[in-house]
Amino acid sequence: MRRTDPEGHGPVRYGPSALPDDGLPVLPELSAALAAAAASGRDRPIGGGTALLDAACGYWTRRGLATWPDRVAAAPGAPSLLLALTAALGGDVLVPRPCAAWWAPYARLLGRPAFPVATPAECGGVPDPYALLETVRRVRAEGGDPRLLVLSVADDPTATVAPPELLHETVEAATGEGLHLVSDETWRDTVHAPHERVLLSPAEMLPERVTVVSDLAGAFLPAGWPAAIARFPAGPTGDALHARVLDILTALDARIAEPVAAAAAYALAEPGPVTARLTAATRLHARVARAAHAVVVAAGAPARPPQAGRHLYADLGPLRPALAARGVGDAQELEDYLGARLGMSTPGGHRFGDDLAALRVRLSTAELLGATDEERTQCLRSPAPMELPQVRRALTSLESVFDDLRDDARRWELPR
Repeated sequence: MRRTDPEGHGPVRYGPSALPDDGLPVLPELSAALAAAAASGRDRPIGGGTALLDAACGYWTRRGLATWPDRVAAAPGAPSLLLALTAALGGDVLVPRPCAAWWAPYARLLGRPAFPVATPAECGGVPDPYALLETVRRVRAEGGDPRLLVLSVADDPTATVAPPELLHETVEAATGEGLHLVSDETWRDTVHAPHERVLLSPAEMLPERVTVVSDLAGAFLPAGWPAAIARFPAGPTGDALHARVLDILTALDARIAEPVAAAAAYALAEPGPVTARLTAATRLHARVARAAHAVVVAAGAPARPPQAGRHLYADLGPLRPALAARGVGDAQELEDYLGARLGMSTPGGHRFGDDLAALRVRLSTAELLGATDEERTQCLRSPAPMELPQVRRALTSLESVFDDLRDDARRWELPR
């Protein structure tokens, strides 16, 4: 079985925790919550203090997952939680392909194999159930010990939302093979059309074998304020896993700074300013993502329509002849080429476990909102952000680069 071994190729500019930023100024009320706690010099307990844990319980309960403080842990970022969970569960790890850039490195850090599983055509983030069964059986036949499946119903990098029926089939397959599931729900609150698209958590389907993890940089906090929460299953298995994860977080001294914990507790309580900002930001990124998707697809690069988050994932394979003429032959070279042409971060698919040879790239919508806080705030407040000059310039630049590639690719296809 092929593992997601490091490629050893390309600069480490998009590390394992690289989440697409929202590009917007910090919400003033969040800054105030952080500043109010900045004078405190005391340490927060490992796993989170009472206010943060209570806020996390309320957050999940409002989403149909009844939760109690002794089933929750907090840490400075989701990578810390995934590292602790992987160490606590032991065995080999299964991940969909592609997957979030920070999932597989933590398995490798612990010396655990991370085996990729193909995703279905309609979405990323969740393995195809038949491919999952085949992978588990092959790994076991080769002497492996698969125990953990990491998945996400609202996905980075593909920006898709898994249909409930597919998720149910995958959860059933994982259950039949005795796997524990970690559901990364970092992006669940950024679904572009929440009233049109049903998002279910695997914890609703399999409450005794699913741990939910959410990095608050997805919807609530700036990326520079690291905080994440985990919800553990009820019962003896959940008790033991929660205790072991706290032991590992203690060994790592992985505690959230007091000011960040206060801001996280405020955000998770979902007061009016937080929900209003989240709604406005999600609407803005959805509009920009649709426009960017139209540009990419018109140039002949397949991409699933973005349904969540602030990014999209494009396959430039059909444009390979034009890219080859520019010295681009793999995902790292594509990352470098597009980054230089567009003046924005464009991590290649190899960052997300895809083949280095495949010409795939994740594009961030935050990069299309302007260069200053003032321009980006204007986008957030405008009833017609797509008509603003900074957004039109950015989309025109994107269109120019992709149209040039399309036109050159067509010339290469003409009979000689």
